[in-house]
Amino acid sequence: MQPLPASVLPAGVRARILPGINGLDIHVLEAGFEKKGSPAVMLFHGFPEVAYSWRKVMPALAAAGYHAIAPDLRGYGRTTGWDADFDADQIGFRFTNLLRDAIGVLYALGHRTAEAAVGHDFGSSVASYASLVRPDIFRRMVLMSAPFAGPSPVPFDTDGKPAPAKGTDIHAAMATLPRPRKHYQWYQSTREANEEQWHPKQGLHDFLRAYYHYKSADWKANKPYELKGWTAEELAKMPTYYIMDLAEGMAETVAKQMPSAAEIAAAKWLTDDELAVYVGEYERTGFQGGLNWYRARTSGRVTPELEIFTGRTIDQPSTFISGKSDWGNYQSPGALEKMQKSACTNMKEIYMVEGAGHWVQQEQAAEVSRLLLKFLKESAA
Repeated sequence: MQPLPASVLPAGVRARILPGINGLDIHVLEAGFEKKGSPAVMLFHGFPEVAYSWRKVMPALAAAGYHAIAPDLRGYGRTTGWDADFDADQIGFRFTNLLRDAIGVLYALGHRTAEAAVGHDFGSSVASYASLVRPDIFRRMVLMSAPFAGPSPVPFDTDGKPAPAKGTDIHAAMATLPRPRKHYQWYQSTREANEEQWHPKQGLHDFLRAYYHYKSADWKANKPYELKGWTAEELAKMPTYYIMDLAEGMAETVAKQMPSAAEIAAAKWLTDDELAVYVGEYERTGFQGGLNWYRARTSGRVTPELEIFTGRTIDQPSTFISGKSDWGNYQSPGALEKMQKSACTNMKEIYMVEGAGHWVQQEQAAEVSRLLLKFLKESAA
């Protein structure tokens, strides 16, 4: 596998392969580090993205004297060594192993610490657990689009007390709504999800164009708000890219929101040339690597090991940057409040960026870069 060619990268951003890291050859994008001692900032992408999603932020970090490091995470892009089979062992996609990948990249590039772990979407979970588990390595934290509500809790003070009542089957409840629905994370965990998105009827280019449009601020109906709770009726208030129609796959879902030619031309944050990079990466790999992250989460198989961190908080300086039009802030009811009040004890600011939906670091790269550098400067020891 060859690194991304320089022709698709902004000036100052370079690509390389780091071999032999936790069973992987990891593809990374870098900017900065012209001299030894430049502090590192690690950038973790989400789904369906790759390290390329950080291309517009990395030059600003480099200009400020940081070594910006963005890996293609396990299961994505030009990183190889992971199993693309649906039946692959999910254990490789547990968060503690993803953290091992991240530390391996950092150490391979000559850093023992990172000034910040920065995560977007699913990458927010990697940044969160990196910060929770190894605060000595990851000195600060920036989350985008996915609040961290804290580690998995262990039931407390249960001796001699009746077992709690079994909760409602949320999936059965959604399926029996007047408009039957299903949760996207459980759809993404199904065997058919990869093929339906990899080879959709509309073609991969149009699928990704519609998917990115539908979750962006360009889709004007994205006006998110806090939900009252984890109930079928409340969850069904979210757009269908989160709470899908029961009988449809994701490709069918987003096809209904395909942007017009004028909307595509106006989307300067994701030109056709930039979209072509994503299309090329997923055309080669399919989506199963990223979907295995969903499978690991929804199966419950890897959750118990996270209980060893129960009650632990993220105490280093942190901030949250997200799009004002991003439903990701609210898809887990109460998570944003828990992040602020209990999971993170040193949360500095919460920023909701105007003119951005879910892809905040691409839709409003200049503002995200400004806020990120502001946080790094003001929170410096």
